[in-house]
Amino acid sequence: MSFLLPKLTSKREVDQAIKSVAEKVLVLRFGRDNDSVCLQLDDILAKTAHDLSKMAVIYLVDVNNVPVYTQYFDISYIPSTVFFFNGQHMKVDYGSPDHTKFVGSFKTKQDFIDLIEVIYRGAMRGKLIVRSPIDPNNIPKYDLLYQGI
Repeated sequence: MSFLLPKLTSKREVDQAIKSVAEKVLVLRFGRDNDSVCLQLDDILAKTAHDLSKMAVIYLVDVNNVPVYTQYFDISYIPSTVFFFNGQHMKVDYGSPDHTKFVGSFKTKQDFIDLIEVIYRGAMRGKLIVRSPIDPNNIPKYDLLYQGI
């Protein structure tokens, strides 16, 4: 399903998307097109893209094409989904130690739709961090990797 969503293939394209998407949530899925979990997430993103078109813009980013952002967002697990609003990085409290990105695939389309709605409403009120509406049982668990400590 990744062929149904637009791809950003360079740092310049990612920068341009962050700067130019206004009054909508920018969803950047970092991953690889041939990864099975990425394909599962891409399927959910593609099926919800039309329903969320008034609130969100969704792009796919290959981690190998933009190592600067892969390192900046500390993407050690794929897929990782990062959210922006008017050029501002939106953080979400998932009940995990990392609020900067959603790691893994969403269990259902409704989980993703609910999350976008909460981010959009919070961002319109000027918030930079919102609480996740997703059931904690539907959020993938992982351990943060800190290197060089």
